[in-house]
Formats: sequence, C-alpha cells, structure tokens
Amino acid sequence: FCIRRPVATLLMSFALILGGIFAYKFLPVAALPSAEFPVVNVSASLPGASPETMATSVATPLIKQFATIAGIDSISTTNSLGQTSIAIQFVLNRDIDAAAADVQAAIARTQRSLPPEMTSPPSYRKVNPADAPILLMSLVSGTVPLTDLDAFAENVISPSLSTIDGVAQVSIFGQQKYAVRIQIDPSALAARGISIDQLQAAIASANSNTPLGVLQNNKQQLTITANTQLTSAAGFSNLIIATKNGHPVRLGEVTRVVDSVQTTTTASWYDGTRAIIMAVQRQPDANTVDVVDKVKAMLPSFQDQMPAAAQIKLLNDRSTSIRQAVDDVQFTLLLTIALVVMVIFVFLRRVTATIIPAVAVPISLIATLGAMFLFGFSIDNISLMGLTLAVGLVVDDAIVMLENIFRHMEEDGLSAFDASLKGAREIGFTIISISISLVAVFIPVLLMGGVIGRIFNEFAVVVTVAILASMFVSLTLTPMLCSRLLSVTKADREAHSAGRHDIVTRAYDWLLSFCLRHTFLIFLVFITTAAASVWVIQVSPKGFFPQEDIGQISVTTMARQDISFDAMAKLQGQVASVFSKSPYVDHVAWSAGSGNNALNQGQLFVQLKGKDQRPNIEKVLADLRRQLAGVAGIETYMQPVQNLRLGSRSSASAYQLVVQGLDTKQTDVWAQKLNDAMAADHTMFTDVTSDLQNNALQASLVIDRDKAAQLGIDTDTLRSALYGGFGTDQVSTIFGSADSYEVITELDPKIEWSPEHMLAIQMRTSSGTLVPLGAFARVDRTAGALTINQLGQLPAVTISYNLPQGVSLGDTVTRIDQLKEQI
Repeated sequence: FCIRRPVATLLMSFALILGGIFAYKFLPVAALPSAEFPVVNVSASLPGASPETMATSVATPLIKQFATIAGIDSISTTNSLGQTSIAIQFVLNRDIDAAAADVQAAIARTQRSLPPEMTSPPSYRKVNPADAPILLMSLVSGTVPLTDLDAFAENVISPSLSTIDGVAQVSIFGQQKYAVRIQIDPSALAARGISIDQLQAAIASANSNTPLGVLQNNKQQLTITANTQLTSAAGFSNLIIATKNGHPVRLGEVTRVVDSVQTTTTASWYDGTRAIIMAVQRQPDANTVDVVDKVKAMLPSFQDQMPAAAQIKLLNDRSTSIRQAVDDVQFTLLLTIALVVMVIFVFLRRVTATIIPAVAVPISLIATLGAMFLFGFSIDNISLMGLTLAVGLVVDDAIVMLENIFRHMEEDGLSAFDASLKGAREIGFTIISISISLVAVFIPVLLMGGVIGRIFNEFAVVVTVAILASMFVSLTLTPMLCSRLLSVTKADREAHSAGRHDIVTRAYDWLLSFCLRHTFLIFLVFITTAAASVWVIQVSPKGFFPQEDIGQISVTTMARQDISFDAMAKLQGQVASVFSKSPYVDHVAWSAGSGNNALNQGQLFVQLKGKDQRPNIEKVLADLRRQLAGVAGIETYMQPVQNLRLGSRSSASAYQLVVQGLDTKQTDVWAQKLNDAMAADHTMFTDVTSDLQNNALQASLVIDRDKAAQLGIDTDTLRSALYGGFGTDQVSTIFGSADSYEVITELDPKIEWSPEHMLAIQMRTSSGTLVPLGAFARVDRTAGALTINQLGQLPAVTISYNLPQGVSLGDTVTRIDQLKEQI
C-alpha cells in the first residue's frame, strides 16, 4: 500500500510531524517528572504559648482529626514558641485537591477543641514545607519605611500571586506589619492601683468599630458614626483608662505607646540591607517553570505601583537552572542525531542512502512529542534522556529495511521498486519482532511503583513510543523512499566490493571464525565478564539520586537554645558576611526569627555565581565550611537545593533518619546517643544535627494554690495578667481600609526582665487590692523544650546529616545500622 501510494504515505508522515510540532509548543518544561507526594501543611499560632502548650492544646486535637482522613502516608509536627506546623503527607495517587478538602473539614471539626485565646483559626496550604522556594523576591529601599514595604507585600503582591494557578503560598520573611504596642510600666501602674487585666479591659472597651445604627425620619435616613476607632499611638496615648481621686489616668502616664510592628523578633536582609523577603512556593503537582513565568509577568505592574525609591529584586530563580539543564540535554540530543547520521554516511557513503534511514529519526522523535502531550508529560531531563537513548534504537529498523532492499538490488539486479516490494515483505515481520522485543525490555520499568516508578515511567513510555513510531516509519515511509530514491550502479558495486564495507566484513569473518575455533576460551571470557559485572555492582557506591548543582544553597543556622533575638541576629549577620565575601557567591538573603523555627534558628538563601565562574558545588561547600568554622557561637548547616525533594519534614542537612518511641524521655536519650555517635564518625557523616532542643531555660512559676485561693486570685486572672505582659497579647484591633492592625500590650522591653522581677508584678485580689505575684508564687529556673516534634501522635526526633565527599548513601545506611547495634 505505502510503496504504491507515495502521496498517502507522505501525508501520514506529515501528520505525525505536524502533531508533534503542535504538541511541542504546549509541552511544559521541568527538571524532572512530577513525582512529589501530595502534602498539605497546616499552621496554627497562639502567641506566647510554650511548645508544650502548643503540642497538647493545639497539635494533638488537630492530629487526632487528621488521622481519620483516608490515604495519609505520614503526619509530622513541629511545635515551637507560639507556633505549630503540621505537614500531612498523602500517598502518591491521592488527589491533592480532595485531600485539602478533607483537611479543611477536619480543621472545622476541631475548632471547638482548640484554645479560645487563638485569635485566628488554623490555616492550611497545599505546599510541602520542606520544599525550597521556586523564587525569592526582596523589597528594598533606602528611604521607604519597612512597614510600608511590608504593607505592599502583604496587601498587594501576596494576594495577587496567590491567585496564580500552581502557587501554594507566598511566605514573607522579616515581616514588619504595622501595630501599636503598649509597653506597660508596672511601677507606674501599681502606683495608681491599676492591674494589667484592668488596663487591657479599658483599652478594649475604649477602641471599637461596631455599628451604631441608623437615624430615620419622614424625610431622610442617616447612618450614625462616631470617633470610637483609634488609629495611632498618639490616639491611644491620650486614652483615659481610669479615674483616681477625681483625676483621669491617661494611658500614656502608665505606659509607653509606640507606633511599632506586630512582631519585633523577626528581621530579614538582602545583601546586607534590611528588606522584606518574599518566598514563592509551588503546589506539589505544579510546574516550576510555568509558575515562575507567570509570577515574573506580574512583577512590572507591581514595580509601577511602588514608590520610585523602592525596588523588587529577584533571587534564587529555580527556573533558570531548569532551563539551562534542559538546553544542555537538548544540545546532547541534537549532537547524538548528528553523530548517528554521520556514522550512517560513513558506512553507506551515499547521500540518498543516508537520507532514507536518517529521516526516520526526526519523524519518530517528533511523533513521540505528540504522545508525550497526550500522556501529560513534560520536557524534562528524564524524557529528553529517553529521546536521546531512542536515537540509536529508532534508526536500526530503517537501516535493516534499507539493507535488505539494497541487497536485492545489488545481488538480484532488481529495480528499486521491485526490490522495495520484495525486501519489505521479507523483513517486515523481523522489524516487528525486533521492535516488540525492545519494548519488552521496558515493561518492568513501566510497571515499577513508588517514586522511582513515577520518575522512570516517563522514560520508559518515551522510549517505547519512539520505538513503535520508528517501526511504523520503517514499515511505511522507508520502503517507499527506497523505491523512489535508491539506485545501484556498476560503479557503486565495484566501490562496495573494494571499499571499507569489505574490510569490515573480512574483519567480522575472522573474529567469528576465531570464536568458533576457541569456544572454551570464549565461554571463559563470558563467565569472567558476568562475574566481574556482579562484583562491580556490589562494590559500586549506592545512592537514591545524584546530587544536582543548580547554583543555590539552603543554609540553616543554630545557636544556643536560650539566645535572645538581638544576639541571634548579630551572629546571623556574621555568618552572612562569610557568604557575602566568598568569590563564589552572587547574592545572599537571610532572616532571623521568621517562620515556625525556634528563636535560636535562622535561614539563609544563597545564590551562587554561574558554573563558569566557580568550581563544582562540592568544592564550594568545602571552602565555605572552612571559613564558617571561624564564626563562634553558632553552627551552620548547608545543603544544595535539589529539584527532587522527598519527605515533608524540614531539616538542616540533606538526609534524615527518625527516632520514634512511646516515651518522650527515652526517645530523646537514644536519639542523642545516636546523634553523638554519628557526629563522632567524621569519615562517614558531616553536618550531623537533630531537631532535639530540650535544654532551653525556662522560668517555671510554682503557685501556692491555697494562698492564691485565700486572696481570691483564680488561674484565669493570673493567666490573663501574665499573658498581657509577656505574651504580646492582642487586646484590640485597628480596622483600616485595606487591612487590620493589632494593638498589643507588653511589659516595658527596656527593663532588664528576670524571673525575680516577675514576682513584683501586681495582681488584683477579690477584694480589689493589689498584691505582688511573689505573695503566693515563686519562680524556679528549669530546663524545658524549645521545640517539640511528633511523627503521627508519638514523639519523634529527626537526625539529619550530609555525606562527605566520596561517601555514598548506601555506606552511611550500613554504618547507621552498625551504630545502632553498638549503642
């Protein structure tokens, strides 16, 4: 059919080409096939609450509800001061939208069980908290206040970017949201006979934005408004909170009221300049390049709306490395095609004979692009690797067909048309058999499950489709082209018999004869080769996935557990200075006190220079480790950002192991032993650390309940007073046109507070008099947890580590098993 109808054959081939070209324009670009577990992250906050309170009062009720959801793979929880983060990882085939809906329903069911002091309900996002941001942006200015930059980031940029399909969340590091802070002078308050809870009640009742009703008569209707809303520190400072001896007591007399920020223990910098850092994270199933392109398309409009003195600067654009990697593989693919065509020409030595099998390569590969579009694949390193491998396979069928037709023309003297008919009939079944046998090789890969199956399933499908497309082209287009283009002359026959083909044939005849004469030797070589292959497999380093170098480093810092924010920010700046001075680093952004981390932890985002301006990532890390060793008082852990990230628990280093048990103390003890043993083995592990932080200093209040009862002071009154002074309690809200702002009470931060000072705080008794806290309580200095981590509903400790150069993951796993036996 195809030989006799060349036009129809060409049209079929053109249809494959057009379909592939059309599909290519719509294929997304990615680093790897989508293989991430669906993850939903739940965040909850209760300002001032201890990690124990967050674990028992917030995390546990939520986890119990989440555990009833179908398809959950793991639930990991981190509880820190005032924050709880719960990462719910589902099985691979779970639809993330349906999973998110189930999580939302579970949160709603838990609402009544949560503490009433929570000012906002738990929120959820379809995002893996352990995944690195796909794009970082910094808002910097030398003149525009940080509060204005933060307002623009929170009210304009973040809501707009969150509407983009594929954006999971836009995190803001170093938030400087405006707030009025009322800093209480306890001595001035006590001198006027006012308690902290009375002060808070007066502030809350004097500032409101509630409706007042409507004034109506026969002619008109008027909405009633009043100046009950205070909007600045100056307004609150003049507020009358009590009357003593006929004289009004204004808030400014007993407190310092300042225009400040909502959180004073967080800050971020970009290349040494205070900034607002925004991190864009994608949903687990979203395409990185597509999402980044959509985000970048909106940036010019944001810049136009900002003051001229403010700028948006980009950092850590992960799409750049993906595009570069894909471009490299595409170049390799084109080079492979060129080499294959060159080899064909060297042996056939004729342009027309070379063109016929060479045409099968682009047609087969382009047709495969169409199949990739139908299967929902992307242009990534794995699919392009499959296409590159397929180049050598797809040309074989056409060469076999061409050789058989050419043989009939050369040996039988048939015309090109007759030789094509005869050769195609003879070799057609053989080509089908060859193609099916090649496809059979990839069937196990097609059926492979898990993450590896997700990654290499795309590879197997691409190669399989390319082989089948090649078979189709070889059985249709190739014989048709041979019948029209192939010719054999007398000169060709003479050149063929005297040329290189004859040399190759004679060499092969000699080698075949040698093997047949020395069968035992050949069998011995075969056995030796097989045994050597088994040995090589056993001794080869084993790992999960090779480390990528995309030019970005994620850095976690950790200081002593009782460190203050100011001291941590200073140490963080010293670490950042090391990165800034490195000749390999292009930009660096860092933050202290941001996110759900404890106060003694910080983050840095490092953008390296191009690969042509620096050595490989291993040497860069080694050089930076040597320099960072000189920064005292803080530990620094680095890991290169990877395109493939498994697991939903964040860690300071790349590889993790979890120690879990029923008893918290025993779990902590054994985790610390294993951590110390791994840290001592420098040949197998580096950057060993854990999320176990149970030695933070605490001021434990021991209440004499009998004395408190005699004074008429109940637990709720005590809690309210202490939380109002030390818990950054929100006592009121300022409602603006675009946002709302908190009014926060706190004890004067300029006072050097100690546990002893806390005992002097005045508490109101049932009789209305004030007594110091020390009259019925004492303060003990104790050690407690800075963070509490759970896996499921059980306590867990995650130990993380990096691999020294030359050490494989398989070696470390074996060593960990040995250490577990030893301890």
